[in-house]
Amino acid sequence: QVRVQESGGGSVQPGGSLTLSCAVIGDSDSGYCMQWIRQTPASVKREPVAAIDSDGATAYADSVKGRFTISENKAENTRHLYMNSLKPDGHAMYYCAILHGAELSRGGYCRGGSTGYFGQGTQVTVYS
Repeated sequence: QVRVQESGGGSVQPGGSLTLSCAVIGDSDSGYCMQWIRQTPASVKREPVAAIDSDGATAYADSVKGRFTISENKAENTRHLYMNSLKPDGHAMYYCAILHGAELSRGGYCRGGSTGYFGQGTQVTVYS
């Protein structure tokens, strides 16, 4: 059974930094697209943040370009999201998902896919 586990959420002031991690357990498929998405308290929609595919290509939402970096440790099947210069709009629940058969989109998400596994989320609080 595949499990996706996010970690690293916490509280930070505007301008601060946090690193989120996404561990994928039990998934041995080497072809994938992995994405971070977030949902703010004021919205019912989840918005893309960043994505990375199995070739190492990355993509980011315009709102986080230049501030967030996505990377991966394939040996540990873990992806990280380094978030710098956090803004109040970064206050959200962050989710990661790994999808197979999906393509990396320049908007910072994975498009399509035949199989997907999703985590329960980790909370990021940006407070003044």
